[in-house]
Amino acid sequence: MKKILITGANSYVGTSFEKWLSQWPDKYHVDTIDMIDGTWREKSFVGYDAVFHVAGIAHVSADPSRKDLYYRINRDLAVDTAKKAKNDGVKQFIFMSSMIIYGADEPVGKEKIITRDTPPNPADFYGDSKLQADLAIQKMADDKFIVSIMRPPVIYGPGCKGNFPKLLKLAKYALIFPNIENRRSMIYIDNFTECVRLVINNASGGIFFPQNEEYVATKDVIADYRKIMGKVIFMISVPTFVYNVISDNKLFNKVFGTKVYDICLSSCENYNIVDFQAGLKKIISHNSSNYIWSKP
Repeated sequence: MKKILITGANSYVGTSFEKWLSQWPDKYHVDTIDMIDGTWREKSFVGYDAVFHVAGIAHVSADPSRKDLYYRINRDLAVDTAKKAKNDGVKQFIFMSSMIIYGADEPVGKEKIITRDTPPNPADFYGDSKLQADLAIQKMADDKFIVSIMRPPVIYGPGCKGNFPKLLKLAKYALIFPNIENRRSMIYIDNFTECVRLVINNASGGIFFPQNEEYVATKDVIADYRKIMGKVIFMISVPTFVYNVISDNKLFNKVFGTKVYDICLSSCENYNIVDFQAGLKKIISHNSSNYIWSKP
């Protein structure tokens, strides 16, 4: 039986992972610890095969007054937790990094395709705080301490928090939508938790770029939702000059830009057990008024 500690109580990824492992009660024992106050430092990590660190501030804020908080939580807390895990003899440490470390979205019409040679280039202190922890924890790896860095793209699924509700609320009423071709890497929560399970099972170290097998276009999210709900939609062409006029608009680029991991980065054991269509149906089944998409 694998003994696993999740550091970060009540997080979406952490609770989803614990629920996922509950399918194999004879194979995994899972504990969760709250990281909000400092009492976690008094808990012994001795005896755990793996620590999965999910605690962190997950969403971008432009408020400069929150900058120090991001570094304290996303960098310092993560590094301190990894150090404690290593000192207590934990065999493996899994850190939730993020695709956000590769920076902002490209203007619509251009593509950001991330390969193993793409250098991280954070665009804000959220991304930089995750990157600094990512790099510092990698350096702790040795023959007795396996470090597994997870750099997922957008994670979505039933009950997740983030920006996707706005997109799906729009889909509810959007009879017309821009016919803009773009591609996004995403990963459904069950696919991600299965990937982490396999990483622990195999004691695999290194950097991982889990994603769904297929890229997704924003327009397809809207169209597929409306189709499942039995609603029609009309896609309208957008003149190229419009792209040029609003190419500096971050929100527009975030929604309609292309940002993907090269598929070659994500080849490993088959963790993709839910395709996009099936995942969307699961979300709709879960709660017809809440469709949620989040950053890690």
